[in-house]
Amino acid sequence: MAETGKSGDRVAVLVDCDNTSPEILEYALRVIAQYGRVVVRRGYGNHSTLANKWQEALVRLAFTPCLQYQYASGKNTSDIALALDALENLFDNSADTYCLVTSDSDFAYLCRKLRERGATVCIVGEEKTPDALRNASDQFFEYVPPESDSVKADAGKTQKLRRSKALRAAVTLLAADTSEGWVGLGELGQYMRRTDPGFTPQKYGHSGLLEMISTYSDLEIRRDGGGHWVQPRSSSAAIKEPAREETTEVVKEITKETIKEIKEPSKDAGKATTRGGRRGGAKTAVKDSPK
Repeated sequence: MAETGKSGDRVAVLVDCDNTSPEILEYALRVIAQYGRVVVRRGYGNHSTLANKWQEALVRLAFTPCLQYQYASGKNTSDIALALDALENLFDNSADTYCLVTSDSDFAYLCRKLRERGATVCIVGEEKTPDALRNASDQFFEYVPPESDSVKADAGKTQKLRRSKALRAAVTLLAADTSEGWVGLGELGQYMRRTDPGFTPQKYGHSGLLEMISTYSDLEIRRDGGGHWVQPRSSSAAIKEPAREETTEVVKEITKETIKEIKEPSKDAGKATTRGGRRGGAKTAVKDSPK
């Protein structure tokens, strides 16, 4: 469930058809359903866009096509129509959450204005979406086109697990604010999405946040009360194993030197004893011999 919005919110889905493909539409409806009931469905584009590749998807998924003619070459009137309709819905109190399906950074200012008025804004876009638009939303959902099974298998073999430095910093910051020094996994996930609307463990090759945290040697996890908690591992604990190994090596070296020193004097003492014994024996023999 979405943290930034309520599950009973009225949702408006506004699609920039000139800037994206129809395949993204079902994905957008699926991810935005966690925010509430979709009450506004509109797709904006020029005649060539709506009449060709978008017509089937808009009709099948019950979207209202908003046709905008180009009054002059190079002028995109669809963007202005989308922005005006979004503000109109906001002032009419027709929706609480807005989902903009686009990768166009021109909508970043619209997102900021909607959020200033108390609305929740989500962006569903492709990988090419600029950071200016991603960070202007409450949450960014990145659409990845489906791949064939063979491509997925190859990607699964070559994909490497990565770590986010921001995650470690977030745990340190949030844990310092608590009395016991632990931060809940849910709270950590909310914080990460607020600071980076596009954050997801899958982006770093992990199936979930818990699995991702378990790869950090300097973070400690515990389960309590049906939930998971995280805290930074103390510096002494983090270097405990290396220090132990180093100490063991030093002890081994000292032991070798000690044994060597003990053995060498023993050999010398043995030689001295042998020589002394021979001399003593000779003296005794001379003493006992008759004059």
